[in-house]
Amino acid sequence: MTEVMSPVLPLSGDDEARRTALRRMRALATSLLVVAAIVFALTHGHGGAWGYVNATAEAAMVGAIADWFAVTALFRHPMGLPIPHTALIPKKKDQLAASLQDFVSENFLREDVIRDRIAAAGPAERVGAWVAAPGRVHRIVDEGARVTSDLLGRVKEEDVQAVITELIIPRMMQEPLSPAVGQLLTEILDEGAHAGLVDLGLDELHGWLAAHPDRITDLIIARAPEWAPRWANTMIADRLFREVLTWVEDIRDDPRHDARVALDHWLVELAHDLQHDADTMERAERLKQRLLTQPKAAVTTVRLWDSFRRGLLEALGDRDGVLRRRIVEEIEGLGERLKSDPVLAAKVDGWAGDAAAYVVEHYGGEIATVISATVERWDGKETSDRIELHVGRDLQFIRINGTVVGGLAGLVIHAVSQLW
Repeated sequence: MTEVMSPVLPLSGDDEARRTALRRMRALATSLLVVAAIVFALTHGHGGAWGYVNATAEAAMVGAIADWFAVTALFRHPMGLPIPHTALIPKKKDQLAASLQDFVSENFLREDVIRDRIAAAGPAERVGAWVAAPGRVHRIVDEGARVTSDLLGRVKEEDVQAVITELIIPRMMQEPLSPAVGQLLTEILDEGAHAGLVDLGLDELHGWLAAHPDRITDLIIARAPEWAPRWANTMIADRLFREVLTWVEDIRDDPRHDARVALDHWLVELAHDLQHDADTMERAERLKQRLLTQPKAAVTTVRLWDSFRRGLLEALGDRDGVLRRRIVEEIEGLGERLKSDPVLAAKVDGWAGDAAAYVVEHYGGEIATVISATVERWDGKETSDRIELHVGRDLQFIRINGTVVGGLAGLVIHAVSQLW
């Protein structure tokens, strides 16, 4: 199968400037070689002081040519000759990409390095300062409201119904839910998180009973024997209502009431049976099947979604509405706190560090493969030209230094040989 090479990105304005600088430095290095060659030719065969000049020019030529060969061999074959171990970058670009990938992975995509960089950058404080800029929060909310409204407007009711009926409900029908529900209930009971919900329910029940005594007494009287006197039924109903109200009040005010303890025991047994008792699990699954197979289940869900969507679209479209004002206030408050509260900023920075460390730990290898995968798809010659464009100007200094150092070395060697 033929590998398809990905084209290198077109040259930008900065790349054109780099190309111009590379040409100038290449011309300068070549000019020094030409000058050395001319001096060598003019002083060849002369003795005395000119011999020193000739030796210097000769060594400068050798140094310039050697370093030109070394620099050129990185990117192409010198003078087009297929000399071994030349044109290294076009030939070895895949190996170079793999080495660069390993270098980046081992030295940059590390948890300690990422955490240090995030801590030094202080992203929380920067985000707070950016959000706190005048008018920025309103622009953020306006843009977010526009994008959210566009997305919600594109969601069609028939698409939602198709997702529910063709994907969610069949998946829930196949997946046994009782073990997951039992495990979740166990964790809730272990943490005591249900106590608040029980307190809330008892508060609401007591308040409703206290506010509607006539409804309770009328219900009791309506079910009383017809042969009994009405005054007796009324007295009994009032008595029963007071007892029920007192009983609910006792349960509400006593965290260790027998009714609360009994409820906790029942919930614990239910959580256990949902995970381990075959009969309970079967009954729970049958209940799930009955609920999900109801024709109105999907219709009700779609209607709820549509009501939520239309309400949210209306709220987002009102710039002076409660929702958008509340969002603006919350974002502004968060931005000010991130700027002024070092404890909160440090906590947010820690969360950012944890998130980045998690990504690096679990996906660092995949991230680093972007380097090798991208370079492997590039054409060898174009890759070599692009790399030379970025580092070639600095490499021309090697040629210049080779010319100068070679000339000085030749001068010293000639002088030593003359003294010897």
